[in-house]
Amino acid sequence: MSKQVEFYEKLKESLDISTDFPAEYLFKFIVPTTKNQLSEVKQVFDMSGAVIRTKNSKTNKYVSISISIKMSSSEAIIEKYKEVTEIEGIISL
Repeated sequence: MSKQVEFYEKLKESLDISTDFPAEYLFKFIVPTTKNQLSEVKQVFDMSGAVIRTKNSKTNKYVSISISIKMSSSEAIIEKYKEVTEIEGIISL
């Protein structure tokens, strides 16, 4: 089993135990500012109700992104994480 599959299984288990869905969930990412990564992340979360906050690093090489959004299930959260893994240079926190 790959580390990524194992991570998602543990995350799902943890979410199912600790969260009553639907629930607010906070996604956190860091992306480089070299390309259009911030716009790509915003596009993935282009749903009504998403609150997106950004903060540039001191050197402006990276952007920290916090997204608070109501999610319907642990599966929906994992799907969003899988979508953003396609974005070049993204780091999920």
